[in-house]
Amino acid sequence: MKVSYHGHSVVKIETNGKTILIDPFITGNDLTDLKVEDVQPDVIILTHAHGDHLGDTVELAKKNDSLVIANFEVATYLSWKGLNTHGMSIGGAYQFDFGKVKMTPAFHGTGMITENNEIIYGGMPAGILVMAEGKTVFHAGDTGLFSDMKLIGERHPIDLAFLPIGDNFTMGPEDAALAAEFLNARIVVPIHFNTFPPIKQDPHAFVDSLKKNKGRVLEAGEVIEL
Repeated sequence: MKVSYHGHSVVKIETNGKTILIDPFITGNDLTDLKVEDVQPDVIILTHAHGDHLGDTVELAKKNDSLVIANFEVATYLSWKGLNTHGMSIGGAYQFDFGKVKMTPAFHGTGMITENNEIIYGGMPAGILVMAEGKTVFHAGDTGLFSDMKLIGERHPIDLAFLPIGDNFTMGPEDAALAAEFLNARIVVPIHFNTFPPIKQDPHAFVDSLKKNKGRVLEAGEVIEL
């Protein structure tokens, strides 16, 4: 399994012959190395419906006939736009051909903002567990710290966890460090930082705050093989 980070909260997983993109915010993301015209995901997984996570989902899915996995409300909304979707909800898991996906809680807001200054309800935000090839990758989505992260780590031993550290909208570095302890992942990678002024952080300082060899800062496009 190859897992790569692509700025903000964009994560790519290559497993069992499939390419999976989580939260494909590419257009408008100054920190990504990806280009919409070059990306060919078989599967797109969304943690929630905010624009910096929903991103280029519609264009990418239409162009590549991608399966979009999201919470029920977002999946339904996107199906009305002609996308092939699979709706899920918090606590639920499903076995796909590439591996199993499970949605965990995440404490955050959600919703899609229209050009008419309306907010369309986007269901509950989620974290995402992807289990394939005997490995488990956890993408926490946008969330604050919560103690049940201990249960997530106990129920699903995690090889690689992506945790937001930006503060303001999500956990800051101190809370994310405690989340890393709760989850007890083998490797922890910081995400959701430095894209916008309110979430400016030093990812290296965050990694230095973790146990030795626990954290790793990934540059856009950098790959970890599990």
